[in-house]
Amino acid sequence: EEAVETDLHVVTSPIVGTFYRAPSPTADPFVREGDWVEPGTILCIVEAMKIMNEIPSDVAGQVVKIHVENAQPVEYGQPLFSIKVGRP
Repeated sequence: EEAVETDLHVVTSPIVGTFYRAPSPTADPFVREGDWVEPGTILCIVEAMKIMNEIPSDVAGQVVKIHVENAQPVEYGQPLFSIKVGRP
């Protein structure tokens, strides 16, 4: 029987588009696994029809899993990040 992590919050894609971990190809990623984030922290960009949509965290916590590789297509509702809710 699998243990269910009840304190994990999943950030999903609000739109269909292309997932980018950084603001440009040469820039550092917005966040990495292990980073602490606050509500409003930009996690990634999902580009749709040449519009760059910044995707913010809606909780405070630690990024424990990034579900998508950079420059991959994503679907509406697809999990992007798992965040362990809490503070350091």
